[in-house]
Amino acid sequence: MPGHVRELVAGPLPGGEVDGRRLVVWLAGVHDIGKATPAFACQVDALADRMRGVGLAMPYRREMGADRRVAPHGLAGQLLLQEWLEERHGWAWRATGQFAVVIGGHHGAPPDEGQVHALDSRPEMLRTPGASEGLWRQVQEELLDANAEASGAGERLADWRRVKLPQTVQVLLSALVIVADWTASNTDLFPYAGADEGDRSGAGRVAAAWRGLDLPEPWRPVEPVGTAAELFAARFDLPTGARPRPVQEAAVRMAREMPRPGLLIVEAPMGEGKTEAALAAAEVLAARCGAGGVFFALPTMATGNAMFPRLLDWLDHLPAQDGVRLSVLLAHSKSALNKDFAALRARSWRRVVAVDVDGDVDLPSAATTTPRAPAELVAHQWLNGRKKGMLSSFVVGTIDQLLFAGLKSRHLALRHLAVAGKVVVIDEAHAYDTYMNSYLDRVLGWLGAYGVPVVVLSATLPPDRRRELAAAYAGVSAEGEQYAALARADAYPLLTAVAPERPPMQEAPGGSGRGSTVQVEGLADDVGTLADRLAVELADGGCVLVVRNTVGRVLETAEALRDRFGEGTEVTVAHARFLDLDRAANDARLLELFGPPAPGRIRPARHIVVASQVAEQSLDVDFDLLVTDLAPVDLVLQRMGRLHRHPRAGRPERLRVPRCLLTGVDWAVEPPAPVRGSERVYGRYPLLRSLAALLPVLSSTGDSANRVVRLPEDIPTLVRQAYDAAGQVPQGWAEAVGEAREAHQRARADQERRAGTFRIGEVAAAGRSLVGWVAGSVGDADDTPAGRAQVRDGQDSLEVIVIQRLADGSLATVGWIGEGRGGLPLPQDAVPTAEAAKAAAACGLRLPLQLSHPKIIDQVIAEIEHFYVPAWQAKESYWLAGELILPIDADCRTRLAGFVLNYSRAQGLEVLREK
Repeated sequence: MPGHVRELVAGPLPGGEVDGRRLVVWLAGVHDIGKATPAFACQVDALADRMRGVGLAMPYRREMGADRRVAPHGLAGQLLLQEWLEERHGWAWRATGQFAVVIGGHHGAPPDEGQVHALDSRPEMLRTPGASEGLWRQVQEELLDANAEASGAGERLADWRRVKLPQTVQVLLSALVIVADWTASNTDLFPYAGADEGDRSGAGRVAAAWRGLDLPEPWRPVEPVGTAAELFAARFDLPTGARPRPVQEAAVRMAREMPRPGLLIVEAPMGEGKTEAALAAAEVLAARCGAGGVFFALPTMATGNAMFPRLLDWLDHLPAQDGVRLSVLLAHSKSALNKDFAALRARSWRRVVAVDVDGDVDLPSAATTTPRAPAELVAHQWLNGRKKGMLSSFVVGTIDQLLFAGLKSRHLALRHLAVAGKVVVIDEAHAYDTYMNSYLDRVLGWLGAYGVPVVVLSATLPPDRRRELAAAYAGVSAEGEQYAALARADAYPLLTAVAPERPPMQEAPGGSGRGSTVQVEGLADDVGTLADRLAVELADGGCVLVVRNTVGRVLETAEALRDRFGEGTEVTVAHARFLDLDRAANDARLLELFGPPAPGRIRPARHIVVASQVAEQSLDVDFDLLVTDLAPVDLVLQRMGRLHRHPRAGRPERLRVPRCLLTGVDWAVEPPAPVRGSERVYGRYPLLRSLAALLPVLSSTGDSANRVVRLPEDIPTLVRQAYDAAGQVPQGWAEAVGEAREAHQRARADQERRAGTFRIGEVAAAGRSLVGWVAGSVGDADDTPAGRAQVRDGQDSLEVIVIQRLADGSLATVGWIGEGRGGLPLPQDAVPTAEAAKAAAACGLRLPLQLSHPKIIDQVIAEIEHFYVPAWQAKESYWLAGELILPIDADCRTRLAGFVLNYSRAQGLEVLREK
């Protein structure tokens, strides 16, 4: 258990960590006391009859019928423990709930008030009335007394009755009991033993189970000494002579100097090394507070995949004790298809099963030794799945995994335990809408209450959002003067620190001197005009990035440019409507062609990439010219970050100055009108405010030197102007902007209202029990499309696995995928080979939203489900069971709900209405 979690549990107890251990052992020992009740014991007649034979009378199960549901054994155990504490140990009833609710919630959800009241009014469910009632009470009290004595809790109950347990501690205790229950209930670790098997029923069984479980230890970081330069040289492969940038040095300094580890917001330009700054700060913060790992949260699976090898490389540079293993996880629904993570799992796999041992077994210890060598990284078999995986020490995952900690759902306590012992890093914090931010702010409030260090990264964070994040973590109103002042800071780069119960601090470390001046110009939204302009710009060669806001515009533009330029200029596309394997290959090729200069890397002489928003983040690519649809200003700036990103000799003469052509706008009307597709994606109001912020640059006359955005100097000014509700707009725009603002505010209020339906409450006062904590929950939460839809707003699209139907009617994996995975047979009368099934699963495809429209969604699903292969639903068919399968013909076409779907390796998926 990470030291920080031990300290949290021990904090409110008078006996510190000794009391903490006793409390956990005691609650784990009594967690199933509710099974010693008629409502539970009646389930198996043969066993119930033995109990009846010694005087424990109870109705038969069929006599109880549905009434048993009022007394689930967790809730029954909670009431029995509360009664025992009150009647046998003199506790006030109100004080008992904060401890006993751990028993009530050990199957995933604390009871709500209605459930407690319902069982409280049915005492016969706990003890059969009549002659045996006293015997039932005696049995229950004997079990509770014995556990209190064995755990050492009995002698501490008198002191504990005055304790007020914070809700955070109640959550952690609940999670620890759940983990203990699952471990002890694992029949591979604790096989059923007969009475004649000697020590197998006692300490020997525990020793064998612990050896067989073989969990990696939590990370025990030691605070690095020396300068920031020495730390970066030791942790990252810096070029010879390189030094940390000012923002990186400042992040380490603030992590060291904060009165207590807390929230650190790092705002710095694209490409300034924020990721490395976060990891360095995380190491310092973890050592200071006793955190046992790091969770790095990113916006998408693609950004998570890109971050995972960087985390592995950092971990390889961390010092560790000899022989120590550290658990690592890539947390998203397609992690098994990630090569780095799959290789790690393959190296780490071993069956979790009890191992008999002779002599003593070393159980967990908090002892540390001098760090010497890199740790062994493992993806442990037990730390797998949607409920236990996040307990791994080091996790890279989508932001959904963090937002789930704010969602009323089963086993929510496990998600809280997973983050309570880590440093949490949140990347691209500007990328989330009101709905997601509602969950994020609530989770930050809980993380602040746990004392979890959090590092937030952004290049384009609106000032008001900075204030809201800081106030959410501190658990205070964002309207207070201390936090309102945070939004007035206009320095850039900027670091903001919030230590628990201390005033926030800010520091402006200054830039690294890296920067560029981007000339900006408006361009008519017409593909012919675009083609003409690119013909001029590319006369001497060059590499252009064209960013469109919808896939439809990507494909339309690419087709027009191919027609115009022919074979002399390669035109490629990048968007999210490719098979997973194809999209990964596309990203790899973009990095190979347009990534940082490297030995052997040959940059194309003339190339146009037409991309959707996938080009905004995660890819370290560098282009000579940018054409972009109008988007919210922070995203336009992110796109500008792909211009002249790296020093590079030999750029064509016309393209040696970074330039951005802004399109996707009808410039002939007042105010200029964003194209309809962009409004559907972002909303009219953010686009008009973005345009208003950029207009002074676009409308400058005379020398082109006046039409520039200076990066990074202009970033905070442009972002502030675009997101300040009181900001000025040009004359003649006021009515249109006002109408758009009202619609925007209504939409945000609706998002906030809907998010509140399943969002957990704020942390309540210490001593208030968790009863009702997840009342009205969504059930299980997981990283599936349905699960992600619970913490992301908007219509969720369907995801299918694409396979190919050959001319002879047989099925196979699509033919063009590499590494021998293409064209593998998929028999319909048997479970496909693991190789073929995994290759098929790697060809997932997200269908466009037009196929998820409420009017046709049922028809779409029905037609897809019409293709059903019973043999693929077997338990052995891990990769394909339960998935939606979409066969395409040999020409890569199919029909679906009145649409024709065409897929090509070059274009991805195109959807046309059937004529």
